[in-house]
Amino acid sequence: MEATIESTLRDGKSAYDRAIDHLKNELIKIRAGKASPAMLSGVKVDYYGNPTLLNQVANISTPDSRTLSIQPWDKSMLGTIEQAIFAANLGLTPMNDGEFVRISIPALTEERRRDLSRQCRSLGEESKISLRNERHKMIDFIRKEVKDGYPEDAGKKRENEVEEMMKEYYKKIEDLLDAKEKEIMTV
Repeated sequence: MEATIESTLRDGKSAYDRAIDHLKNELIKIRAGKASPAMLSGVKVDYYGNPTLLNQVANISTPDSRTLSIQPWDKSMLGTIEQAIFAANLGLTPMNDGEFVRISIPALTEERRRDLSRQCRSLGEESKISLRNERHKMIDFIRKEVKDGYPEDAGKKRENEVEEMMKEYYKKIEDLLDAKEKEIMTV
């Protein structure tokens, strides 16, 4: 029984880690006024009939803090890349000059900064919900094991471990959100 509870806690911790990693990936996609190739990380283009990530068919660079430059390895992909960026609905307008696709990142207004901050908080809340769901699974499993003969005091100790782990991960989420919010609100 001890081994199965240990295994469940390990699985729960890895689920917590996945939730944190997912939040980090989502926060990277939210632009803070500076151009970053990560802004296009989820964009897929139609590459000879296969949906392929943009960074696998082109070189994405930032010549300056307000511009993204996309140079496809195959020049015939310029129009397809342009369409994929429009279709991704990122609020960005690509410009095709025959060699590169360039994207100018507009400066953020105060209102847009507040909207992005709210979007970050929303992503953080989704991560917290994921953590709570995983916590419920672990606690339910521990309580089931207690009913099946696992010592009750040891079960309570395990439940406390789960709660402490939860607090630790909640703090990680809050730290990530605070850092991103500070980045967004910095003019």
